Amino acid sequence: MSQQEGFRPANMALCVFAIALGVFMQVLDTTIANVALPTISGNMGVSFTQGTWVITSFTVCNAIGLPITSWLSRRFGEVQFYIAALFCFIATSFMCGISQNMAEIVFFRALQGLSAAPLFPMSQVLLMSIFPRAKRGMALALIGMVAVVGPIVGPILGGWLTYNYSWPWIFFINIPVGIFSIVVILSQFKNRPQEKTKPKLDMVGLVSMALGVGALQIVLDKGNDLDWFANNWIIAGSVFAAIMLIFMVIWELTDEHPVINLRLFANRNFCVGTILLTLGYGGFFSINLILPQWLQTQMGYTALWAGLAAAPMGVLPLLLSPILGKLGHRLDMRWLAASSFVVIGISCYWRAHFNLDVNFATVALVQLFMGLGIGLFFMPTTTILMSDLNGHEIADGASLSSFIRTLGASFSSSLTAWIWARNSSLHHSLLSENISQYNPLVSQQLQHPTVESLLQFNQSVTSQGLMLSTIDLFAMLTVLFLVLTPFVFFTKKAASDDSSSVSGGH
Repeated sequence: MSQQEGFRPANMALCVFAIALGVFMQVLDTTIANVALPTISGNMGVSFTQGTWVITSFTVCNAIGLPITSWLSRRFGEVQFYIAALFCFIATSFMCGISQNMAEIVFFRALQGLSAAPLFPMSQVLLMSIFPRAKRGMALALIGMVAVVGPIVGPILGGWLTYNYSWPWIFFINIPVGIFSIVVILSQFKNRPQEKTKPKLDMVGLVSMALGVGALQIVLDKGNDLDWFANNWIIAGSVFAAIMLIFMVIWELTDEHPVINLRLFANRNFCVGTILLTLGYGGFFSINLILPQWLQTQMGYTALWAGLAAAPMGVLPLLLSPILGKLGHRLDMRWLAASSFVVIGISCYWRAHFNLDVNFATVALVQLFMGLGIGLFFMPTTTILMSDLNGHEIADGASLSSFIRTLGASFSSSLTAWIWARNSSLHHSLLSENISQYNPLVSQQLQHPTVESLLQFNQSVTSQGLMLSTIDLFAMLTVLFLVLTPFVFFTKKAASDDSSSVSGGH
């Protein structure tokens, strides 16, 4: 046993709480901005599609920062690196809060995403290092519990801060929490032996990955505004992204020390499991993005009430996590994962039948039901994809699957915003064609048209267009989750008796 594994902090409970806050802040910041997005977009004078850069800049940079986390922790020491990441996260959170325009907030949000990338994996490492080997499963279950709390607290806290104070406080809230965590960890880990090495960094792979992923994200975000491939910049960006990503794949498959181990995709369970995790999480992220926007822009909800309506999805995962952790080794993970896709698909089907008269209780109950699917999603799919990996492949697999899953969430937010805006405009045009003096449903109102009546007609058509676009989106998500269901059984049966298989599930 190494000196690090034998180390125990003076106050175990306080130390665990401080480390868990790192996980909590990272998960919280992926959801807390969702309910504040309409307010931020309005204050900055930009459209909803442009406002989603607040989300995508964080998630894409969070994904880019994941592959280099392991190298940095070995190079500078686990505790020092974690403290540095927390400090940068606090600093960038403050800069996000004082940003004066959209360009500033997107830039600092990107830096915040890079700073947040190490928080989840390094929290895992530090927690597992202070628990005895026999109790590491408990440490991983604790991380899972904290990660599940984020989707519950995020929408409510984000809505409450935005409604009662102002949107910058969704970022300022990180400052006291982060400072507390830094102080406790420094005091509790001051006597822990540090092991530093000088591993080789695959700089070529890292740079090509960052350029390729960054260019692709810009194409997805700006495509709708620039009329896609009718614009030379979009064409050039697409070609550049394709070249960089193809080069990255070739390089990573031939390099001796790749920054991301793409050879793992030769393993069937890892390959299929990662695809299912990425597409499923992308669909889940899409729901979390679009529902609060629809509730606020079309249903008249405040940010707080939109958060309260969305929050019930976290209740059942919170209750299920410890049960699955204890009984999972007796169950076939494939059936649990398949059930999760069916449940989430049904919840999307119900949302696809919403209208502008739907009440708060119905929205909240559907969210509560979807929580059953979320509770059955993360742990089983992660167990499946990690089940055939051994030794160093486990760490590589956790890093690679987290990277692709986070990247999928970023791309999902861009595509969701584009589909919602595009279909809304399309439905607006189709509905407008039926407004004429020859239509008996509206002819009486148009006999003596006024500016006010025409504006009311346009507002009504706009609301109905957005409602129909929302229905379209949830119908697509219904199909996505139901199509994913049978592909779960393309994997081999996996047991969850290895505690390591649970890591990286959120």
